[in-house]
This record gives sequence, C-alpha cells and structure tokens, in this order.
Amino acid sequence: MSTREEILKQLRQNARETYDMPQLDHLKPISYADPIAEFIQKTTTTAGAKVVELKEGEQLNDVIQSIANALPSCGGGGAPIIASNLPGVEAQINPDTVAEAQELMKVDVGVIEGHIGVAENACIWIPQTMKEKAICFASEQLIIVLRRDAIVSNMHEAYERIAASKKYFQQYKFGTFISGPSKTADIESALVYGAQAARGVTVLLRSSIDNLR
Repeated sequence: MSTREEILKQLRQNARETYDMPQLDHLKPISYADPIAEFIQKTTTTAGAKVVELKEGEQLNDVIQSIANALPSCGGGGAPIIASNLPGVEAQINPDTVAEAQELMKVDVGVIEGHIGVAENACIWIPQTMKEKAICFASEQLIIVLRRDAIVSNMHEAYERIAASKKYFQQYKFGTFISGPSKTADIESALVYGAQAARGVTVLLRSSIDNLR
C-alpha cells in the first residue's frame, strides 16, 4: 500500500459521519441572451482587460501592430518585441523555433489565439498550440485573438466543447483559461499587476468568417 493510500485509509477510518453527494440536476448553468455582449462587459470590467473588435476590411496584422505599438513599452523604448506563431502575424520571435523558453522573457507583446470565450467569467480557453507555452505567461503584454462565434455563456458549455473536440491535447498535453491581466493584492493589500503573468491583456475579437491569413 502506498503512502497516499495509507493516508486515505486512515482518514476514512476516522471519519465520524459521512454524507452523500448532493443532487445537482436541478441547477441550471447561467445563460445569456447575448453572450458576446456579456463577455465584452465582463472582460472590460471584472477581468480588467481591453477589447478591440476587428472591423470589416481591416487586416488582422495591421490591427495587431497598431495595438502593440500603443501599449506601454516594456523594453526601454523603441518598437515592441512581438512573439507569435500565428500565420500572417509579423513577429520578431516565434515560440515554435526558440531554443529554450527563457528567450521569451524579453518579449514585450505575445500574440496568441483563444479558442473559447466564456461570458460568465470572461475566461478564454488557451490550448497549447506552440512549442513553448511560456509565451502565455512571460509576455509583458498579451493580445488574445478570439472568434466571436467561439464565445459561450458558461463554463459548462466551454468544457463540453473541449471534451468534444479532437484537436486539443494531441500534440501538447496542456491548456489553460486566462482572464485578464495577472494581479495580486496578497502583499500589504497593495494591488500589483504582472505578478505572475502579463501586466495587460487585450482581446481582439474577429468575425467568424475571416481567418488569420
């Protein structure tokens, strides 16, 4: 018997009273008449991120470059260092071709693709689609490209899509939800941005008919 099993056995033996799991069938996940509008509202308020909508006729790369150049410079001035492996996005660093993850520590702006947006909490599902997933956390600023038709009302729907999709976890066994910039107030109750990941997040919403090229 392993140490883990021994500990669990002792806990069960010393449990004075047990309870059955409650029935949750009567609880219905929250649903919105307009998930996109709710997602935008939650993202710009609760999550503390920015939302930019790609307008008809605009080129994705042009908008990304414009957003990146307007973000606070993290490299001491000059043009920002952009990292991305998305097709058509002009970047100085590719997370698929770097020798090691440490190279992404100098990135000013990371550009990644979100696959599912959740309206109830402004979370975005980011599966690992690059060799070095550190781009999601080491970048000073993060731009997440998200399709409008990929936004759902709640986490139940999001997990159903993840479970039903065969494209996730085939090459890389990692995925995460990101909601706004990294922030903490654990130390002296002072709110600090960028403590564990990006200092700022911009969600770039694109239509369901355009593509990354």
